[in-house]
Amino acid sequence: MGGDEELLASLGGWSGFEIADFERKGGDPEEIWITLRRKPDEPLHCGECGREASRIHEYQERVVRDLPLFDARTYLRIESCRVWCEHCGGPKRLRIDWIDEQQRLTKRLAGSILALCAHVAINHIAGFFGLNWHTVKRLDKRRLRERFGEVDYSDVRVIGVDEFALHKGHRYATVVVEPSRRRVLWVGKGRDRASFRRFFKELGTEGCARIEAVVMDQSSTYELEVRAHCPQAEIVFDLFHIIAKYGREVIDRVRVDEANRLREDRAARRVVKSSRWLLLRNRDSLRSPAQQVQLNELLAANTALMTAYVLREDLKQLWRYRHRGYARRAWDGWYQRAMDSGIRPLMRFAERLKPYLHGILAHSRWPLHTSLIEGINNRIKVIKRTAYGFRDDEYFFLKIKAAFPG
Repeated sequence: MGGDEELLASLGGWSGFEIADFERKGGDPEEIWITLRRKPDEPLHCGECGREASRIHEYQERVVRDLPLFDARTYLRIESCRVWCEHCGGPKRLRIDWIDEQQRLTKRLAGSILALCAHVAINHIAGFFGLNWHTVKRLDKRRLRERFGEVDYSDVRVIGVDEFALHKGHRYATVVVEPSRRRVLWVGKGRDRASFRRFFKELGTEGCARIEAVVMDQSSTYELEVRAHCPQAEIVFDLFHIIAKYGREVIDRVRVDEANRLREDRAARRVVKSSRWLLLRNRDSLRSPAQQVQLNELLAANTALMTAYVLREDLKQLWRYRHRGYARRAWDGWYQRAMDSGIRPLMRFAERLKPYLHGILAHSRWPLHTSLIEGINNRIKVIKRTAYGFRDDEYFFLKIKAAFPG
């Protein structure tokens, strides 16, 4: 045995086999072919049941990929056999513990691929090892199914639900998370009631009875389905979505109306028209003292914008209360001021928000929010970009669960 063969034998890892031949092929990429022969004194085990087999049924040759050696793609030509298994009642493949039988790879190569799958796009991994893209995907998908295919809902009592864009063309999916553990529980295609119902079916009757609170945006679809399956659960509406809606329906509308009113005063109109992001930002997130001064001057010069801006800040305070009675009194005061303002977009928003008051007041008991879900949605976008999109929704959903295992 030459120097290379001795080094290969020392590297080994091919339990039950010995090197019969070694060939190094030039080219780009370079290849190493190693022929392995089964050791004659090794016991025969059935590849299906694992029991010791009585005899060899027939000889066969197998080719599998191994980790690269000497910067060369490494192929193993295995002089193997099929065994006759008395227990299974027929010829079966010989069990070889270090081979991933489903992919024609060694387990150590499969392990290296899976370690990279958590950090690198599949096409890059496939290109690096010289494997088919689908081979890498099947490996990763199988691992994710084994780990995240079944979810333990036994101690889940509080959940959050939101939607995210699945593909272009207004196609969406629903994600359910457990906020306390930062765990994605379920991802399903669609955002209608029938789609969301699949989660409760998976949760089961006992699981539904354990749910105490659900945080969401003002989605009647999600709320109705929660009411149908978890009538005991409190609905909690998130601050972020309501304030974002206030910005679109009140701040933006008042700003446009004021700009139209100041059509004759071009300088003042230009200031109001260009103030959108200044008005939508939180005051403490303004980047410079100059922006603080600009905002103060704008609000001092325009009563309608001042009223809409101040009432937005006061609306946020409703989520700070930890006593339902105090929160209710604060809402009553805010609602009355909104209706007395005479600003139509503001009055209309207050009327539309009134039916959702129960979910706002519930926050005093359940201080939940969907910022975690918004963070998950941002991570989902990164996962999609990394993979240049997913054609397999099941695999995509498993990748989302893997990113937030809890």
